Amino acid sequence: MVKSLYETDYAQWTQSQIEALKTRDWEKIDFEHLIENLEMGDPKETVESNLIILIAHLLKLAVQKDAPDWMTNTWYNSIDEHRKRILKAQQKYKPIKKYLPTAIENAYSDARDLAIKEGKRADGRKVIKRDESEYPSQCPFTLEQILDESWYPTT
Repeated sequence: MVKSLYETDYAQWTQSQIEALKTRDWEKIDFEHLIENLEMGDPKETVESNLIILIAHLLKLAVQKDAPDWMTNTWYNSIDEHRKRILKAQQKYKPIKKYLPTAIENAYSDARDLAIKEGKRADGRKVIKRDESEYPSQCPFTLEQILDESWYPTT
């Protein structure tokens, strides 16, 4: 069985499909894989979902400075995992890069709410309960910081 361009070079396949659609070259459209991709859903939603968790854990590191190592270690691991997911999506879906500032803006309020709720549940486990006002109403992190695999809020 000969592997298709879709299986061997996804980026090139995507570009070829864009060109075929723009020129209405129906003979070059890979309908089977194009439909499969459309059915998979919008990668923007996946990126926003990963950003919610990533930013929530960055916020917890920044605000809950007294958290014990066993808690912060799970946050670091989650940050690393969700950064990788976002960076991988950014490589696979080139338009994601342009969308990231909007995605961060869309994800931030949910990330803040998540960090606040998780912080309240941690109360009583050697962690000082933080006031909601300690969590910034606007994202305090830059896009570069959020995606930088070696950056974490100073604790």
